[in-house]
Amino acid sequence: MEILDGKKVSNEIKQEIAVQVAKMREKGEKVPHLAAILVGSDGASLTYVGSKVRSCEKVGFESTLVKMPSTTSELELLNKIEELNKNEDIDGFIVQLPLPPQIDTQKVLLAVDPDKDVDGFHPMNFGKMALDMSTFIPATPFGILELLERYNVDTKGKHTVVIGRSHIVGRPMSILMGRKGWPGNSTVTLTHSHTKNITQIISQADIVISALGVPKFLKAEMIKDDAVIIDVGITRVADDSYEKGYYITGDVDFENVSKKASFITPVPGGVGPMTIAMLLKNTLLARDRHRNRK
Repeated sequence: MEILDGKKVSNEIKQEIAVQVAKMREKGEKVPHLAAILVGSDGASLTYVGSKVRSCEKVGFESTLVKMPSTTSELELLNKIEELNKNEDIDGFIVQLPLPPQIDTQKVLLAVDPDKDVDGFHPMNFGKMALDMSTFIPATPFGILELLERYNVDTKGKHTVVIGRSHIVGRPMSILMGRKGWPGNSTVTLTHSHTKNITQIISQADIVISALGVPKFLKAEMIKDDAVIIDVGITRVADDSYEKGYYITGDVDFENVSKKASFITPVPGGVGPMTIAMLLKNTLLARDRHRNRK
């Protein structure tokens, strides 16, 4: 069994990006600039955005954090997005989800300029991804592909079972694993809450990608020997025996599943760190696109 170490790989990617950015500075070129809009003060969102800003500093990017109160109206947010769309200095930006209930998330995602949509959530980018065209791949699926590639995990002709069909992970992952090329060329089954015989389907999988958000859903008896296990789930479970009053776990019963798997991602330290690294990679791509257009 080999651990797919997202923390290690994400640090390698950040180091590679930092080298590229240093060369830009030496030549007097514009360095990538990533902006983030944070509406409200959701604890997890604050943590994620803070981590993204620190990562930008680490690789030498410029970064801008736009904080807006939870009472922000939809129109105010759309105006701010339009401002960032028009700002030539900003290469890419994200709108941190979830948004307050008074704001239509879909309307917000549609308002982001597809050429600055480094999260890869805009329908235009999603459509290009589905058609195997060059585009921004959503950061978490992009991170999973990078992990599979860097650990040389064979995906060709394999049966991949994706658990969960969210627009952010499950659905794009099912498209990407079935695409021509590597990682890809696998036969994909997308499962969800209405899937019958889900345990039986999982037991036939060579690769399982779980993005369900149910703690320790995937048990050792559900997988076959030497399966590749990618755990995207991350849940805080309340437990007073821990100093913080909770512990972090994924969708996979890691202790037991790891004894049967050939490759497995830990939680934390697996897919999570890769998401931020790939967001930086998308921002670098956005910056190159903007330069080539001028």
